[in-house]
Amino acid sequence: MKVRLSEPADDVRRDLDQCAIAAAAELIGDRWCLLVLREAFMGVRRYDAFLRNTGCSTAVLASRLKKLVDAGVLRRQAYRDDGDRERSEYRLTSRGVDLLPVIVALMDWGDRHASPPGGGPVRLLDRRSGGRIRAALVNESGEVVEPRDSQPVRNPDFRAPR
Repeated sequence: MKVRLSEPADDVRRDLDQCAIAAAAELIGDRWCLLVLREAFMGVRRYDAFLRNTGCSTAVLASRLKKLVDAGVLRRQAYRDDGDRERSEYRLTSRGVDLLPVIVALMDWGDRHASPPGGGPVRLLDRRSGGRIRAALVNESGEVVEPRDSQPVRNPDFRAPR
């Protein structure tokens, strides 16, 4: 299926350097941040488990956890196992939970375009119905919108920083 969104108007194009996509990608757009988020959504909270499950180096993991904490996506919470020193675990904040649709959309895309036939190793299911959860474009009324039916327009609430 070939989809072409309509070209944004000039008044939209001139402010794209302030684009929310660019700002979000700056924050969470690298491989390691996305894998840390994947693990957080799978219930991982502790540094050693993030390290083991993502395969990144300790320096990279420490940097990404700090970045996500500083951005308010994760929060640190102290814990202490019997006989051990106090450590921190990492929990999603409400800001972090708001990223679930992004992670699901990436997983859907990866299942369709970057995995063997049948998709990747994980499916996300609705606990109530058992049905598969997928990302979708929906309008304010909750109706599914096809990509070809979307149109970029200027946000009347946007105020460019001065």
